[in-house]
Amino acid sequence: MAGKSRKVLAAMSHLSDLLASAQSAGHLLPAAKANLEALLAGSSHPVTAGSIEELTASGAWDELNDRFFQTLAFGTGGLRGRTIGRVITAAEQGAGGPNGRPQWPCVGTATMNYFNVSRAVRGLIAYAKRHVGGGRKPRLVFAHDTRHFSRDFAEFCAKTCAELGCDAYLFEGPRSTPQLSFALRQLRADAGVVLTASHNPPHDNGFKAYFDDGAQIVEPHASAIVAEVNAITSESYEPLPAEAQGSITMLGAAMDQQYVALLKTLLLQPTLLDGVKAKIVYTNLHGTGGHIIVPMLREFGFEVQTVAAQDVLDGRFPTVASPNPENAPALKLAIELAEASGAEIVIGTDPDADRMGVAARDAAGRMVLLTGNQIGSLMAWYRLKTCFELGWLTDANRSRAVVVKTFVTTELQRAIADGFGVGLVDTLTGFKYIAGKLRKYEEAIPADKKGDYRALSQEATRALRLEYSRFFVFGGEESYGYLGSDAVRDKDANGAALMFAEVAAYAKSIGKTLPDLMDDIFAEYGYHLEVGKSLVMEGADGAARIQALAASYAHSPPTVVDGAAVLRLRDFAKQDLFDQEGDPLPKEKMLFVDLQDGRRFAVRPSGTEPKIKFYLFGKAAPGGDLESAKDRVKSGLDSLWKWIEEDAEGRQNQP
Repeated sequence: MAGKSRKVLAAMSHLSDLLASAQSAGHLLPAAKANLEALLAGSSHPVTAGSIEELTASGAWDELNDRFFQTLAFGTGGLRGRTIGRVITAAEQGAGGPNGRPQWPCVGTATMNYFNVSRAVRGLIAYAKRHVGGGRKPRLVFAHDTRHFSRDFAEFCAKTCAELGCDAYLFEGPRSTPQLSFALRQLRADAGVVLTASHNPPHDNGFKAYFDDGAQIVEPHASAIVAEVNAITSESYEPLPAEAQGSITMLGAAMDQQYVALLKTLLLQPTLLDGVKAKIVYTNLHGTGGHIIVPMLREFGFEVQTVAAQDVLDGRFPTVASPNPENAPALKLAIELAEASGAEIVIGTDPDADRMGVAARDAAGRMVLLTGNQIGSLMAWYRLKTCFELGWLTDANRSRAVVVKTFVTTELQRAIADGFGVGLVDTLTGFKYIAGKLRKYEEAIPADKKGDYRALSQEATRALRLEYSRFFVFGGEESYGYLGSDAVRDKDANGAALMFAEVAAYAKSIGKTLPDLMDDIFAEYGYHLEVGKSLVMEGADGAARIQALAASYAHSPPTVVDGAAVLRLRDFAKQDLFDQEGDPLPKEKMLFVDLQDGRRFAVRPSGTEPKIKFYLFGKAAPGGDLESAKDRVKSGLDSLWKWIEEDAEGRQNQP
């Protein structure tokens, strides 16, 4: 407790008595009491004691339990949690901050605040130092989106990094998650962090950690970094002497230009745009995407309009209920602008621009929302087709080409890959696993052939991969994440916007709308429909219910579902499973159920949101009437979801 004032110590003693009484009365969870006391012991900031005292005095026990039921554990993706509480204390509100936020993030061990961010960045620094050794200072890159406290946290991380003997690179303003990945690789840095909670509600923020290959941390580094972070119990640290400290370098226009130069290589047929342009409405949903996407699309001659009200960088995301382009309401203003202006497509990206949603005009003139599976399938099909037309892929090397997707992404992409005679690999959910495949393919190239791989052109790396390894044509996941180059190691909505605009221009060049083109693909490869559903359970009680429900499927798996026998059940947490390349799959809490009638579903607790996710899959064979097939498959999935809902309710009500 060194460094604490007498006033703070007195408040802590008083609080300790209040907490003991609250636990005895059953108001406060034992874990919450223990975490409260640990935070009071490890934090010297007056807002900590002030907020806790205010919440206890007002009897806000539910709020305290939600803030303290656990310590926000540094997982393999980093941290994510509330940075603004449901109840905002006077101590947290302080003088207030920009865009109506409180002055200070919410106090708690299960929330995103300086206490947890300090632990996270210092643990990452400690591991980076061990990994690099004593030969030089480790280099870390920091980026942030437009969320509340994102800039504050990023500056805090860079300062901590320099004071503890590392060189920090900090973007001068909001930048996207994929640009962090690119810059990390470009600078040959050792680790990186983007401060974002992606598409979560405005009260959340997060600390997403990356390692030296530009991908989110995975084993063997993940467990070691997690151990370093979780061993830290205090937010305070002693800066190194000035001569041992590192530097802070700002990143701006020069890094932007290098990134855009890479993105331009994603365009497969630039001449296609000479006479055919698509008219686009774009929205960045108050986030980072407009910084790169709008000028890049306009440079290629696309007519781009933006939603003025959503161009404003504002962590409240005031014009939408959720800044998630997966959800139709998030694109409402953009669709209205498209209707008024006659634009053919709408593109929206989430706050950190790693996800992209799309609406496209159909032959009847209506704007139609495309699912993440459909967007990815259109791009996978177009890029495979074009790679063969350009002569990059041939009968001789097609076995070296690969599409990578997650298990919960549409099987239509497998049918497309099979149709072109190229490989397809499934990974677990999370783009870090797709990035892991890219790392494997890069490492398979002989060292004497690849030299400094990151300095090579895309044409040169493609030739190397086709000769010695596997050429990554496209990768994606159903949750609106896509990637077309291995020079970035996370999903990239900036690149996806350009890739999809090219698909739109192609469709226009042959006199088709994008929904028409999608139907052509369905007709050739079979109609596929996927439905994503979730049960949301927030707070301490919700977290326990999610885990209990997820565990029930493993303990008591179904044998008959909605009148169909279970044909195969894969428990990714317990079974030893392998991907199509023979690589073992890490254990994950996910259950996949295949039914005898061709329907399938998966159950998975979300790693970043308070929900349990259900993925439903249906399909019809090629041939026959497409509209009839659509109705039949949809009806089957509607019935399946009704059965799952009723079954889940029964499982939760079991003693």
